[in-house]
Amino acid sequence: MTPQTSWLPVLITLPTLAPLLGAALTLVRSRSALLQRVVTVSAILIAFVASCLMLYLTNEHGTYSLAVGGWGDKGFPNGPLGITLVVDPLAALMLVVSSFVLLCVVIYAIGQGIRDGSDDQPVSIFLPTYLILCAGVCNSFVAGDLFNLFVSFEVLLAASFVLLTLGASADRVRAGASYVMVSMLSSLIFLAGIAFAYATTGTLNLAEMALRLDHVPDGTRNALYAVLLVAFGIKAAVFPLSTWLPDSYPTAPAPVTAVFAGLLTKVGVYAIMRTHTLLFPGGSMDRILMIAGLLTMLVGIFGAIAQSDIKRLLSFTLVSHIGYMVFGIALSSEIGMSAAIYYVAHHILVQTTLFLVVGLIERQAGSASLRRLGGLIASPVLAALFLLPALNLGGIPPFSGFLGKVALIQAGTDNGSVLAWLLVGGSVVTSLLTLYVVARIWTKGFWRPRADAPEGDLSDSAPSALMDESDDIAFDDREDVGRMPATMVLPTALMVAAGIVLTIWAGPIFGFTDRAATTIIDRDHYIGAVLGGDR
Repeated sequence: MTPQTSWLPVLITLPTLAPLLGAALTLVRSRSALLQRVVTVSAILIAFVASCLMLYLTNEHGTYSLAVGGWGDKGFPNGPLGITLVVDPLAALMLVVSSFVLLCVVIYAIGQGIRDGSDDQPVSIFLPTYLILCAGVCNSFVAGDLFNLFVSFEVLLAASFVLLTLGASADRVRAGASYVMVSMLSSLIFLAGIAFAYATTGTLNLAEMALRLDHVPDGTRNALYAVLLVAFGIKAAVFPLSTWLPDSYPTAPAPVTAVFAGLLTKVGVYAIMRTHTLLFPGGSMDRILMIAGLLTMLVGIFGAIAQSDIKRLLSFTLVSHIGYMVFGIALSSEIGMSAAIYYVAHHILVQTTLFLVVGLIERQAGSASLRRLGGLIASPVLAALFLLPALNLGGIPPFSGFLGKVALIQAGTDNGSVLAWLLVGGSVVTSLLTLYVVARIWTKGFWRPRADAPEGDLSDSAPSALMDESDDIAFDDREDVGRMPATMVLPTALMVAAGIVLTIWAGPIFGFTDRAATTIIDRDHYIGAVLGGDR
């Protein structure tokens, strides 16, 4: 470790440690709502700043690792023991984007809670749980061993179940139960994969495992990879393991749905990306991943076409665009991996933004159903906040969605296989259909007069008549129905701006993702940082 980075151990732990300490403090001071909000925002802001510093350091100096407790130097026969944290350019980028999104969403959620009260979304419960979720997300990206990654996933599961069922309505509890059952199944499969990996290699440290798997028979390696792919595929919502998502996410409050849609599936994608390049290089599962990626794109977008509720529609588009990321991973090339990394960052920002906009639509009109919406163009701010990320998601040039898809298509054509060409065709079809479904939202929700909506007349008598069991904002006896608080609008606008930054600075960002792709494909960077001269 160089003198300039002697403080790096603190830096690596901050994205996980700051939210955990913040969660403890907010629980202790649960009666002080103002203090809870200040601590929550401060903790996530610290994580964001630390992540930005690590992004700079990894870009300049490469991969860093930290053996918590120093147990790796004790001469254990099975390699490093304890908790190993590793930050390379990919992990640093995921930390920066994730902590930025988490910060914007919590400001949005605090604004909504202040404006709408906290009967259904108690701040004393929401903010500590949200901070625990932040810690789980951040720790997933720096985990250097399979068991630590498993613990991170379990932290996510515990926190996300609480957030998903806030308000305890029948729909939310039902969706939460379904989500927990699927997540527990994924965890059991992951735990079986951990046992299988330890029995095969005698270690759970990813760097040590990568070296030992080189001497394991191909059949055993492929079986282990298949088990881990199923576990991560459920969390990433890869078809056919994605049917749980559209029924789980739309029932949650808008901020919760936004952070779930933007981040939780990407943790699964990151795990696939890491194991694919570090533990199982060589492309043994490339064909299966290509087929899964193609089906994920098409099934997801066809499901979106059939929806009339914007939350469910966006949940299906979320599934379909996971297919683009799997496409880039399956190509097992530097250009494909670089495009996949860029697309992950793009999709986290854009998908989260759109779900936040849906929360504003519910705030403005009382519903997210296209059968009830119309005339939203009367709010130019809301229209702009929706239109820009919607065009971005649809892949309209010159937005980042277009640039990411072009990079993936280029990687597919460079591969030249039949499956790669099928994926290129599927990605184009999916992009066009995505543009169609967001155009439906625009034409029906914004341009069409509300009186022309099949159920638009319900809004004329009482705003509260628009609400159903899954809606999370109560409008009864309110004088400010239709007003969007600045504390909800500003974080959404900041997210829109971040998506535009990905477009304006696409050249430098692609340069960084190229370096990140090179680093993870040439796994010597990762292994050398963790094991040093012990290889």
